[in-house]
Amino acid sequence: MPHLLGSAYLLGAGPDHLNNIYEAESKGLEPWHDSPGELSSYDWRDHLGNPKYQRAYLDFFEDELVLNGYDWHKVLDEYLLKGKEPLINNLISGLGHPLIHLGYAYELSSRELAMESLTMAASSYNYMHKYLDNPSYTKPSATSTHSPFEILCRVQNDSRFDGLFTHQGFDNLEPLFEKREDDVLEYWNSWQISDPTKEFQASQMAAAALLVATHKPGGKPYDFFIVHLLTTSHAVRILLPLLPTDIHVPLVRQWWLLTLAVYIAQLRPEAVLTSVTDYDRKGRDWGWVDEQAVQGKHALDAHYVKALRAMKTAAETWGDGDEFYLKAAVKFTDEFDGWGGFGHSVF
Repeated sequence: MPHLLGSAYLLGAGPDHLNNIYEAESKGLEPWHDSPGELSSYDWRDHLGNPKYQRAYLDFFEDELVLNGYDWHKVLDEYLLKGKEPLINNLISGLGHPLIHLGYAYELSSRELAMESLTMAASSYNYMHKYLDNPSYTKPSATSTHSPFEILCRVQNDSRFDGLFTHQGFDNLEPLFEKREDDVLEYWNSWQISDPTKEFQASQMAAAALLVATHKPGGKPYDFFIVHLLTTSHAVRILLPLLPTDIHVPLVRQWWLLTLAVYIAQLRPEAVLTSVTDYDRKGRDWGWVDEQAVQGKHALDAHYVKALRAMKTAAETWGDGDEFYLKAAVKFTDEFDGWGGFGHSVF
């Protein structure tokens, strides 16, 4: 709910539409369930990755917020950034929702969202943290490049991933690392980041391309899991200027690991860039895109609205002289008719 409310608000939605969002989104929320026990500063890490402790984690972090005089930045500094294996290195768990939530916490200056992001990171903590926490997984690559899109094209044509899965879906992620860990990490280490700003700019273009340039009009619906690569990229863009500099490259590489894993799990759809660059936007501009986001027929779809806003803010951040982001947003709006890519997943 806060993602859609925040996105719509930042796109200029009025109070009536925000109330409509609240009414619609609140109907699908699950009730809280009591946790098996409480948590303290002595044992809070003992139940990382256990969703049954979600309520206990939120209670714990909110108590810490009070103890720190409601300074949510201090709480994040203590529980997100510090320690041998800090939570910051696993924000891509849960399909990146802790990362997305943290981005909105900073954008909206919300201590409530900040504590919820910590809760999500703690309760969905998983195996992917080790690739950031253990430096042995980071190795020099013989096929390094500064272009993430170039690497994705290599992955798309790599026969080592052929026949690995029979369907798309979130449930492919863990088996991917069990079966092809070395191959995934080979590509993960191939992205050479020597100029973080320039390379991250390229990664945002790649994220938009993966969503929009892989979609064929009249074909399957837009991919629900691939859209998270765009919205997590947006969150990284928000966080980079606000977090310590030593976290910047690891945070971008964390996003890159999620991107590779989701792309392979979704059976590596081909991204045809000309489907975006040659798209006829018919004179429609960002004002039209904003109108579709807050007044169009899909204005109550959180991921739809977030995707449009992510492309718009990327254009504002990097410039859009070739109109790539604008054309991608118009194409996405024209063709969107719900989400697919679930396979056998229940998410």
